Amino acid sequence: MPVPSDLDIAQAAKLLPILEIAKKMGLEEDEIDFYGKYKAKVDFETVLERLKGRPNGKYIDVTAITPTPLGEGKTVTSIGITESLAKIGKNVVLALREPSLGPVFGIKGGAAGGGYSQVVPMEDLNLHFTGDIHAVGVANNLLAAMIDTSILLGNKLNIDPLSISWRRNVDISDRALRDIVIGIGGRENGYPRQTGFDITVASEVMAILALATSLKDMRAKLGRIIVAQTYDGKPVTAEDLRAAGAMTVLLKDALKPNLIQTLEHNPCLMHAGPFANIAHGNNSIVADQVALKCGDYVVTESGFGADMGAEKMMDIKCRYSGFSPDCVVITSTIRALKMHGGAFEARPGKPLDEELVKKENMPALEEGTGNLVKQIENMKLFGVPVVVTINQRTTDTEAEIALVKKLADAAGVAACVPVDVWAKGGEGGKEAAQAIVDACEQPKNFKFLYELDAPIKAKIEAIATKIYGADGVDYAPLAEQKIKTFTEQGLDKLPICMAKTHLSLSHDPNLKGVPKNYRLPVRDIKPSVGAGFLYPLCGEMRTMPGLPSVPAAVNVDIDENGRTMGLF
Repeated sequence: MPVPSDLDIAQAAKLLPILEIAKKMGLEEDEIDFYGKYKAKVDFETVLERLKGRPNGKYIDVTAITPTPLGEGKTVTSIGITESLAKIGKNVVLALREPSLGPVFGIKGGAAGGGYSQVVPMEDLNLHFTGDIHAVGVANNLLAAMIDTSILLGNKLNIDPLSISWRRNVDISDRALRDIVIGIGGRENGYPRQTGFDITVASEVMAILALATSLKDMRAKLGRIIVAQTYDGKPVTAEDLRAAGAMTVLLKDALKPNLIQTLEHNPCLMHAGPFANIAHGNNSIVADQVALKCGDYVVTESGFGADMGAEKMMDIKCRYSGFSPDCVVITSTIRALKMHGGAFEARPGKPLDEELVKKENMPALEEGTGNLVKQIENMKLFGVPVVVTINQRTTDTEAEIALVKKLADAAGVAACVPVDVWAKGGEGGKEAAQAIVDACEQPKNFKFLYELDAPIKAKIEAIATKIYGADGVDYAPLAEQKIKTFTEQGLDKLPICMAKTHLSLSHDPNLKGVPKNYRLPVRDIKPSVGAGFLYPLCGEMRTMPGLPSVPAAVNVDIDENGRTMGLF
């Protein structure tokens, strides 16, 4: 039977009042703040104090192979596995990131899952939701305004305007704002200088929101943000500008996780939204803390491929949270593996060639499965059991699925299981759910990829060579200078958050499969001292995306009854 559109399914869903979802999760009424009938904020500090004696549940991270520009259904899989775990009788909580309006109105569309594997209310969470992303943008831009005002009105902090690294942001993909000049039009309008905008989810403020463990911790992290240098080379912080207090007040409610539900009425904590190709790409620590106390199983998701969000989860988020996954699920699709094997090209902003996607091509599939095997190897470096799921499409053949299972099993996974949760909801993933439960009982030997006391270059090169498969790293003069400066400032003990394309294991989106015989170029390194990491920029990585020639926004409208149309 044909499956209705995602929006039709979401609008036809019968949602339970959010209080019922909260009670199902084990929360008390006075521990949530209602945002209408179907959304709520969770007072995480109260919950954690009440449940501090309860052991944590099992922690499951869903990641993926290197995707096509359209994605391979990682969120669909995360939601579907949650539904399936509930179907087999498990007490499960889902923890996801909030969607950015950039992708929603750009190439990928919404981020609520798809088919019968969705979280709802779909329209709300894809648009303004509870205002968290807006709060991040306002806090970020308040700091930017205070920097320029400080320079204009006396410059008591002795800030060198040419050293300012803090940029404004907006949560829409807008390439025209990447590089701009501000302050023109006379002295009263500020000091003229070149700057630009980042997308809000790439802001250090968003990364801080996701990595903070309490309100006080967030306040301290915001104060440590470095925005510029003085004329004599000393760092200038948000604390120096006396901006961190006001930023904290703006973000006070945003720090509370958001509670919504799946189509099958299981609880979902959707909170924070850092991009994985720029920032660390994982939902908030506080959401996971609550979920692990309330659920026997917690399903979370790391952005893009395992070389991106999952590596950053292990090496950054897990260091600050103290948690480690009991199982990693790698989402794969036959179509993406055939792309990696050279059967067709996938270009950002352009639809896939359906004729090529639908044709069985076993040689290309076998070649492309190398990408899956590499991502399996990447996750096993952290000492965690791995389950592979094949997100099925109607065009997949039995022979294709059998080949992927054979090669994944040979790579040492705990299980490789097809799922059909998009079309069947929780019923379509029960075999995978049981495989994940079994994997969570296997012994794990969690370890980080590198030690924090290693030099900056050693940490970068560990990621480049062990995760990406590069032969080595080439540093531009600016990157070399930054490494020297950060080491002198004592910032060399921070973890590394690589900023690179998500469309390849390498820095070059055109290199598919498992790229060989290349060196990773690092052109710059920027400090996110408040969030607690350094992020190297690899290749032509941008912190402000652009819209495609036909953005998803052109399909969004209202009908004669005022209902939303075309939203994914």
